[in-house]
Amino acid sequence: MLASANFWMSAAGLVYLVAGVFAFRKEIGAARGLDKLVVFGPVFIAVSLAAFAPEHFRGPEFVQNMVPSYMPLRSLWAYFVGCALLAVATSLTVRKFERLSTTLLGLMFFLFVCMLYLPSALRHADNRFAWAYMLRDLSFCAGAWALAGLHWRAAFPRLSKGLILFAHIVLAIAAIDYGAQHFLHPTSAPGVPLEMMTPAWVPFASVWGYIAGLVLLLAGIGLAINWKSRMASASVGALMTALTLFLYVPVLILAYRGASTDFNDAINYVADTLLYAGSALALALASPHEGRSGIRLTS
Repeated sequence: MLASANFWMSAAGLVYLVAGVFAFRKEIGAARGLDKLVVFGPVFIAVSLAAFAPEHFRGPEFVQNMVPSYMPLRSLWAYFVGCALLAVATSLTVRKFERLSTTLLGLMFFLFVCMLYLPSALRHADNRFAWAYMLRDLSFCAGAWALAGLHWRAAFPRLSKGLILFAHIVLAIAAIDYGAQHFLHPTSAPGVPLEMMTPAWVPFASVWGYIAGLVLLLAGIGLAINWKSRMASASVGALMTALTLFLYVPVLILAYRGASTDFNDAINYVADTLLYAGSALALALASPHEGRSGIRLTS
């Protein structure tokens, strides 16, 4: 079951990556400089959601580990979430019902934080990983609501501003916290500061940890004081994209070839880091340039 899930996670991610690049080809071609990367925000989110979806169809094992015991019909919720993730990934890729799908996606991640990650962090207040998981999913919520704010802008400008402000605040807090964690634990794998250590084949492991921490700290402070916010969020997105390509994809390839890292864990690290990148780029997409509106997405 797990091997089958790994195959479908990898296949779904690749299919949605190709489809997303095709769907956004006009915006990618028209964008200049860092904007070329910013346009990939919705694509990265869709790819990550599509990759996560098959894992939710693993059945009782996944339910036992994730769904709270007080939830009724526990065996159904993992399947429901898997279908929801695939539906949002499809919505973002075919560019239909984006306002509804991103709003509901943000709500789902917000409920994950309230029901799973915040209680866990409060129970294990001295465990830095518990707080990292909470900030990770809250950042995913922020990215979804940043996109939702972009799509609500014309119809409900106040709601749009509120959603984007929420994303702004959350990503500022997460970037500052994650940046500090990189300075405190520089040999941990850079990106979202979780359990993986930087692999031995990476030269100057601590140096890369400090560089990632510096970028996150400066970007987080920029977001916190509202100084060059678009550049700050785009910088976080660029950092996470680079880490996905040059660290976690090689880790995934080595895991597939039988290295020590579990292949399912490696897929999750790729998808997590890419989803964090997409969330930061989504905020950049929803944020204005100096003196003009942000990138306009056209179907």
